[in-house]
Amino acid sequence: MGKNGIGETRKFEILENYYQVLIREGFEGASIGKIAKRMDIHPSLIIHYFKTKDNMTDQLVDLLITKYESPDFLQFDHITDPTERFYALIDTLFSKEWSRSIDPGVHFGFYYLSFRRTEIKNNFRKMFKSFRDYLVAELTICRQERIIDVDDVGQAADMIVVLMEGLEFQAAFLSEEEEFDAFAHYSSSLVYKMLKAVPR
Repeated sequence: MGKNGIGETRKFEILENYYQVLIREGFEGASIGKIAKRMDIHPSLIIHYFKTKDNMTDQLVDLLITKYESPDFLQFDHITDPTERFYALIDTLFSKEWSRSIDPGVHFGFYYLSFRRTEIKNNFRKMFKSFRDYLVAELTICRQERIIDVDDVGQAADMIVVLMEGLEFQAAFLSEEEEFDAFAHYSSSLVYKMLKAVPR
């Protein structure tokens, strides 16, 4: 492996450890010193690669967006039947596995930062637009196959994203004893009604 490859590997390791520190400490408690301690390296090595904590945060956002945009469990090419593909998509989107592909605390932390950092906000916008475009393409196929009956697939895709994003909000602030899966099931049932599709 060349020098550049070693450097990229080291940067990836630092970002992964930064992510773990954020999960445990939150944005206010995370520091370059704590990341270095977790990795058993000198803080100067982190500064060598990222210069500042803000630069490291920006690159972590990019890394997490990459993870969000290309999870293995959103690949349905092996499902040839369009109806089964549709049900697999909805089941996945309203699963705990998908919702927590990124730690909720870190996700909401970046959401907060997006109101103060234009670059993070733009990256979030690109991420959600890309995901919305993916949903529009899938829903368009489903409408052509008469699996769903909806006039505006773009608006339907928007509402699916809103319901998905609301799952963690409900779990954190509104739920008293209701399980995540129960509310996720209720949310997916609303999607079926909106799309005029028969729930499985």
